[in-house]
Parts: sequence; structure tokens; C-alpha cells
Amino acid sequence: MQRRSFLKKAGAGLVASSAIAAPAVHAQTSIRWRLATSFNTSLPAHHTAATKFTELVSSMSGGKFTISLHHAGELMPAFGVLDGVENGTVEGAYTNAYYFVGKNETFGLGTGLPFGLNSRQMTAWMYDGNGLDLMREFYRKYNIISFPMGNTGTQMGGWYRKEINTLDDLKGLKIRIPGLAGMVFERLGAVPQQIPGSDVYTSLEKGTIDAAEWSGPLDDLRMGLNKVAPHYYYPGWWEGCAQVDLFFNTDAYDKLPQEYKSILEAASAVGHIKFQSIYDARNPQALKEIVASGTKLHRFPKPVMDASFAESMALFDEISARNPDWKKIYDDFSTFRANENLWFRFAEGSFDQYMQSQKF
Repeated sequence: MQRRSFLKKAGAGLVASSAIAAPAVHAQTSIRWRLATSFNTSLPAHHTAATKFTELVSSMSGGKFTISLHHAGELMPAFGVLDGVENGTVEGAYTNAYYFVGKNETFGLGTGLPFGLNSRQMTAWMYDGNGLDLMREFYRKYNIISFPMGNTGTQMGGWYRKEINTLDDLKGLKIRIPGLAGMVFERLGAVPQQIPGSDVYTSLEKGTIDAAEWSGPLDDLRMGLNKVAPHYYYPGWWEGCAQVDLFFNTDAYDKLPQEYKSILEAASAVGHIKFQSIYDARNPQALKEIVASGTKLHRFPKPVMDASFAESMALFDEISARNPDWKKIYDDFSTFRANENLWFRFAEGSFDQYMQSQKF
């Protein structure tokens, strides 16, 4: 009897202490957000990463936090998403920051600069350097907070109706190219054109433009650009990387429970990895198909690369002299770039150079 009584009392004590020690579980409020993108479903990396992100947010929150995905043109134009997030029309956007250099050149630093960082270096600057903090400080002026979610890696140099052998071949060249890269081409004598991706094929086919850059083999093949221009150049010196970002309205973000903020951070990190994995895995086969179709591959001549580099650096210095937002971030960016290139010149660069000369 005494043993039975002791066990009964001990059991009751354990139940009581467990009840006290167990954390209180409160059901989170259901939240519904809308995410407008600057892209459509024809871009597999962009579409897959965005879809994966929204699915993870819902799954990790037990269905309490859902984000509906709206592609370019569904809620607003592709280049209207920044304004949509800033004024609270939508809670989020998925886009390239450099689409908005017309508002402030500093947006270009969020995607990648001509002769800037490669994708690994950009991720390092964002997550272990000062990049993310500096860009978020700038974005706050537009009522947004950013989360990196994807990077194309180094892109190709675009499609040309005629060969580019000298700098003179750029004079008067009508090329579809946006942002800071367009400014550099203009300094080289070309005529940059602002044309949405949906019109690139038709413009090249009709001869309205002489050249166009888009992305790389995977996306370019899907757009059929190999059918309307015979010359494919590399590298895309203006996009050693092209980071894609999630932008969220800061008022909406600040109201989220901490658990949901953590979910956004984790889900975007998964999307970031998935995005570039698609390009790295699928670009090789796409390039083979492009070459098999009769496309001629060309490397930009060194004099063209050297002149492009010189004009890019001169442009950045000019922007630094007139734009304090740019200067603050670019000074940090350029120091980081110098240190990264010092390291990559040794192990990374020499290994890549050797391996890419081998036949398997």
C-alpha cells in the first residue's frame, strides 16, 4: 500500500512539473500575402524557386502563412512590382533590383555590376560581408526589406546579327540591354534599347535591333533566340552574376510574428540554392543544342573587353561623385571584390582553368 501510494503521488508530481515546464503553444494568426513577380513561367529557375518558396512558407507554418504567386502582368507590369511593394498594393515582389536603376543607380548593386562579383562571391558579400546589411539599409528608403533568392551565375554576352571584331563594330549598334550595362554600351558608341523580354525575339527577327542579351543557354534556347541571330558571344561581362531578390513591404514584414520572419529567411535560402542549381545543371545541355542548331560561338575580343572594363570603372567613379547612396555601398563592394579576386586567382581560378582544358 505504501509503495502504491508513493507511485501515485510521484506520478502526480511528474505530471504537474511537466505541465509547468512545457512551453505554451499558441496558434498563430492566419496570414495571406500576395507576391508579384517580374517573370513568367517560361523561366524555369525563376518559376521553380518562387513556387518552392511559397510551398515551404505554407508547409513550415502549418498552412497558417500562405503567399499566392502572381506572375508578370497578372497584378501589375513586370517593372511595376517595386512600386507595388513600396506603396503596399502587394506585400511582396520577386525581381531583379537592377531593373530600377532609373530610380537610383544604387539598385544595380543588388543584382550585380559590370565586371563585378561572380555568384559565389556575391553570396559571400551578402551573407558574410556587409552586402545584405548595406542593401537593406538602402532599400528601407523605399519601404522594402530584401532576401536574396537566386543567382543566374555568369551570363552569356548575347546574340548578334553580325560579328563583333573591333570596337568600331559597336558604333551605332542597337542592342537590347538594360541598366548600368546599357550606360556602358552607350559610352562605347552603341545604342541601348529598353525592350521587355517578350519582345526580344520579334525585334531581332525583324531587324528592329541588331543584338540582344537575355541570360544564358537555358533561357535563350527556350526563347528561340538561336533562330533569329547567328552569333552568340561570351562572357556577359556586365553580369558576372545576377542575383534575384524577394522584396517585402517593411510595414507588413514588421507586423509578422518572429516565427514567420524566420520562415521567410529559411524558405528564401532554399530557393536561393535551388535557383542556381537549375542553371548550373541545365545550361550545358542547352548550349550543346544551341551549337548543334548552327549557332556560332564567339569570345569577345580582348580590346572590346578592355574598353568595356575601362568605361565601366569610369562610370562607377562618376556615379560615386554624385550619388552618396551608391558611394557608401560601392566602396565596400569594390574592397570586397579586390580581396575575393586575390583569393580566386590562386586555388579557384587555377583549378577551373586546368579542369576546363581537359577532355573527359
